Amino acid sequence: MPMVTVQVTREGTKPGVDHVTAEEKAAIYKGISQVLFDVLGKPPEWTWVVFEEVELENWGWGGMPVADYRKHVAGKG
Repeated sequence: MPMVTVQVTREGTKPGVDHVTAEEKAAIYKGISQVLFDVLGKPPEWTWVVFEEVELENWGWGGMPVADYRKHVAGKG
């Protein structure tokens, strides 16, 4: 039984949305299950997909908080 953990930042993909929507998560669950079936022959009903959203302030990149890193890369930091 495959178990996949998906981690994404809690930012959303559309203006005014600060999280991944239920519809987006459903598409991710379906897509991952399909890949595991296509590659490993694992039936979707045997596949567990766990979705974790990470708050923006809880991860870093390039040795600094990600918000600061993004400013730095954009030339504002």
